[in-house]
Amino acid sequence: MKEVITKTGNYHKSPNISDYDETYGKFHWDDLQTDIRKINIAYEAVDRHCNDPATKDKTAVRFIRKTGNVEDYSYEELRLATNRFANVLKSLGIKKAEAVFCLLPRIPELFQTIFGTLKNQNVFSPLFSAFGPEPILQRMLRGNAKVMVTTESLYKKKIMQIRGDAPTLEHVILVADRGRKHEFENVLWWDDLMQTASEDFSLEMTDAEDLALMHFTSGTTGKPKGALHVHKAVMMHEMTGKFALDIHADDVFWCTADAGWVTGTSYGIISPLVNGATNLCVEAEFNANEWINILREQKVNIWYTAPTAIRMLMRADLQDTFPIQLEDLRFIASVGEPLFPEAVRWGIKAFNMPIHDNWWQTETGGIMISNYAAMDIKPGSMGKPLPGVQAFILKENEDGTVSEITKPNVEGMLSIKKGWPSMFRGYLNQPEKYESCFKGEYYLSGDLAKKDEDGYFWFVGRSDDVIKTSGHLIGPFEVESAFMEHPAIADAAVIGKPDEITGNIIKAFVVLKKNITQSEQVRNDIMGFVRKKLGAVVAPKEMDFVNELPNTRSGKVMRRLLKARELGLPEGDTSTLLTQEKS
Repeated sequence: MKEVITKTGNYHKSPNISDYDETYGKFHWDDLQTDIRKINIAYEAVDRHCNDPATKDKTAVRFIRKTGNVEDYSYEELRLATNRFANVLKSLGIKKAEAVFCLLPRIPELFQTIFGTLKNQNVFSPLFSAFGPEPILQRMLRGNAKVMVTTESLYKKKIMQIRGDAPTLEHVILVADRGRKHEFENVLWWDDLMQTASEDFSLEMTDAEDLALMHFTSGTTGKPKGALHVHKAVMMHEMTGKFALDIHADDVFWCTADAGWVTGTSYGIISPLVNGATNLCVEAEFNANEWINILREQKVNIWYTAPTAIRMLMRADLQDTFPIQLEDLRFIASVGEPLFPEAVRWGIKAFNMPIHDNWWQTETGGIMISNYAAMDIKPGSMGKPLPGVQAFILKENEDGTVSEITKPNVEGMLSIKKGWPSMFRGYLNQPEKYESCFKGEYYLSGDLAKKDEDGYFWFVGRSDDVIKTSGHLIGPFEVESAFMEHPAIADAAVIGKPDEITGNIIKAFVVLKKNITQSEQVRNDIMGFVRKKLGAVVAPKEMDFVNELPNTRSGKVMRRLLKARELGLPEGDTSTLLTQEKS
């Protein structure tokens, strides 16, 4: 019998989904919007709210700068600023469907760039500000970048030396670093362009299937893939924000993700604005006590973050005693890597509410499976599918076809039936790769999972992460979850290491908490603890202590990188590593 946590916490208002089964059964995409043939993400997120005097002057985005300064933009102010940038692009001759790349931190110009780009019917492609020159160049080349918007310092450090290698790049627009410090050749300055641009822009609605967003996903050994999304995806941004994240129009919403990752764009920018909330945007990077202060001072209602951040909070020396008093906070969600059961329980201890896991991918464009505000949680489970989303556990048959696994708790391929609005429409210039993601009407996620008797989905692992040992298939998440229950462990990951006898042995990499010193006694205690929980077959045969795991900024542990380093193999694309920023 799996552990069940009934809803708890500061539920100040009725959840948007009060009865999951009823909402799921009645929901139809056609009911969300009567005419989806013409649509524009920027209009739905910004301009639409300015048609109503009650919301026109409401704070759309509150920026907290590294300096501590706070800058508020109303929906009307955001509309006028994004009109200006749309006119900038138009004056530069940037045509429909041409790509505008963005390498910016979480500052106001980021929001003005994305919505101005979409208003001008261009394709917006965000990049991590932590990327080095080579990952930036790879993405600009693959995406035929016409415009790059970045800061003065990032240009000097990361783009200036590679600009000549990007033949399609016509314009570089620089945001000054609090007063221009450099003079560059062949660049345009943001302030100069925006000051002369008109606030009037005639926004033409795009076709629902027109390209809007291009997100790059890191490859295992080759170059990154560009996943393409259309304006129709905004329907998913609205619905999932409302149902999965429980956003109400009077909420203060904070997503900690960088816009260079799809979560930072879909839920750090678009979704809260489409739902009419006030979107909090914090420029500074992670600081445990500062984050708690922000949650309290800004009266955040909904907080969407990543497992990496949660694990760092669990390891931090927080000034507050538990449970931390955050009277306004009512919902916490996490995405990026499956959330260990221990982290869900820690949420109750630390915040008097569980942390709600959900599952989706760059390719799905929006949340697919989630734990909801009014639904009981099974720690370690991804939850249940969103209304309008049909999720299945499939097996591949001998003839190459697929069929549904209906028996509970049997592992198989996690798949989604085609038809949701934010499904990616292709990989840039890789049609064969795109087609390989589908079997008939099913999108094959590449993840392995199982579905229990109550309809909850459980993550097992990436298909290429699953370990075969002594004839058994072992998902890394189950093993890592057992490690995380040991009181000395702050983080853990496992890989399969080739072995002549068993095929593979399971090897673990463990990060100890700050107050724990590495020793043979600690090692033996951990290995005995895990062996008792998992049994001799599943328990790792080897374990190394490490100072940190290779995490991406989206919260994923790069197990393939651990394996490559262990076996002396090529590391492949490491451009999304969190530790890149430290260099």
